[in-house]
Amino acid sequence: MYIDTHCHLDDPSLHDRLPEVLRNARGVGVSGFIIPGVGPDGWERIARLGKMEGVFPAFGLHPMLAGSYSPGLISVLERYLPAAAAVGEIGLDYSYADVPREAQQTAFRAQLRLAVARGLPLLIHCRRAFHDLVQILREEGAERVGGVMHAFSGSVEVAGECVRLGFAISVAGPVTYGNAVRPLQIAREIPLAHLVLETDAPDMTPEPWRGRPNEPAFLVETARKVAYVRGVSLAEVERVTTANARRLFRLER
Repeated sequence: MYIDTHCHLDDPSLHDRLPEVLRNARGVGVSGFIIPGVGPDGWERIARLGKMEGVFPAFGLHPMLAGSYSPGLISVLERYLPAAAAVGEIGLDYSYADVPREAQQTAFRAQLRLAVARGLPLLIHCRRAFHDLVQILREEGAERVGGVMHAFSGSVEVAGECVRLGFAISVAGPVTYGNAVRPLQIAREIPLAHLVLETDAPDMTPEPWRGRPNEPAFLVETARKVAYVRGVSLAEVERVTTANARRLFRLER
């Protein structure tokens, strides 16, 4: 089986046809799904999805919504964590010019502290902020819980720093694109023991389905590209990345 470590099954483009989406995925061997939360408006829906077989919820405040952070919101988030596989999707994204960096960092630190206190792994979102992100991960002791660097877009060197902090590097659909550079370097140079797979559905649709909403069934195309660039079998990529995800998220079912 494969585990999609980051797919937004609560998004209307997927949720409105969820039986079909899950049937398509399971038909090609994708049987585990980590569903990240991005804000409180979606946490309850994700919690309900988490009652389904093979679906594992995560809850967090995305950096694009960091302006809505408050200590009270953290208290609400904490109430969802007994059912959570992870805290996320959280992090820093400096491409959002309208969300001050200081606000993002405050929300990020508060959620990191909660995850560490609860012993839960992290789903980390980062764009154009890797220097600050790695520094904050170190300062907040994130290596005690580890997690996944979602849809990683940084360099091999930064990936290595994240691996040393206990994080797996997630490979997504862009590795299949004709103009891919960094995703191919990551897929080739980071040891398979530190890689996991994701779709980020409904975004980041891999070839040959670009132009339509992504879904977990398309994860296999990403796995196939990883196998090709590494010169290993598809079965090996499936086996190792699934074992990595099970270990990181402590999945029992």
